[in-house]
Amino acid sequence: MARKIVHIVGTGTVGAPLIGVLLGRFEQLGIEEISFQPNLKDLGNKAFLKGLSARGAKLCVSEKIADEFVSVGCKIDYTAEEALERAAVIIDCSPDDEPLKNKTEVYSRLTGEPKFFIAQTRAAGFGLDYAYDINDEALQQGQVQFVRIVSCNAHNIAALIKTLAFDENGEHFLDWGRFVCIRRASDISEPKAFIPAPQISLPKDDNFGTYQAHDAASLFRTIGIELDLFSSSMKVNTQYLHTVHFDLKLKRAITLPTVINKLESNPLIALTNKTLSSLIFSFARDMGFLGRIINQSVVSVPSLTVKGDNEIMGFCFSPQDGNSLLSSIAAAVWYFYPHSFREKLQNLNDLVFGEI
Repeated sequence: MARKIVHIVGTGTVGAPLIGVLLGRFEQLGIEEISFQPNLKDLGNKAFLKGLSARGAKLCVSEKIADEFVSVGCKIDYTAEEALERAAVIIDCSPDDEPLKNKTEVYSRLTGEPKFFIAQTRAAGFGLDYAYDINDEALQQGQVQFVRIVSCNAHNIAALIKTLAFDENGEHFLDWGRFVCIRRASDISEPKAFIPAPQISLPKDDNFGTYQAHDAASLFRTIGIELDLFSSSMKVNTQYLHTVHFDLKLKRAITLPTVINKLESNPLIALTNKTLSSLIFSFARDMGFLGRIINQSVVSVPSLTVKGDNEIMGFCFSPQDGNSLLSSIAAAVWYFYPHSFREKLQNLNDLVFGEI
């Protein structure tokens, strides 16, 4: 295997914090080096690029635009082409469907040492859909080369289902799951995407509704489980966290204390008595690493209800890119250490909270 180098393509709302977290923990995770590849528009944030370089990340850009970066004082370590050759793991955090184009035009044509490609994208089709601790068994050595990390809300939905509707033997007792994803319009790092009022997202699929349920169902399908899930989605004019309302109908009886105990037993789910998303965001800013928590979900305990004896309803918050960052890191570490990646990931335990 090539050197344990991770190369991140893109420095947007996912790529930037991913680089930051990896820089803070790469030695503990058994990674030798972090390199990153911004695009030309990122020159507007040259102070950030220089900051990453000062912390040890290797700046890599295409030869076509190298002079632009040099002209503003950026030190280029490698060309983009050299970085792709050097790295064993490439994590593509480009916007929209660019990772799919990169797969066809760049990644599939690379030769030499085998490489592992991870994409943080909403666009389906890049590779195996993955979320840490949901379908780890789908990662098979020698069989999986391309992996897509699903959205933060899909992580949230899948974590709730696996925690509340699966038994200790991995058998599910979910009748159906219904979800309403109330999404922030933009991240605080984004200067655009403002909306003046709540905006409904139209369903893309008659069976699953919006992509959040589709992606959550896809995770379980990779391990041979078909689930009846449906999501609706809307954006609201805020920059603070996503909120998900969930309704899970089970095939067996359950009590509210049991629901809370199950949620408490999952170390990747945090419980909170808070009902205001900005307070969760504030906690992450004050107590998390680089303002992030990497829990799969933050469940608001006062919102939980058991209707009848087998229908669980409530609200939870998605830690925006936090859970997706964890899955990206987990997939990369798995590639390097397939038999001990979970132990390596214990070095991130201080970024996971049981209570907020």
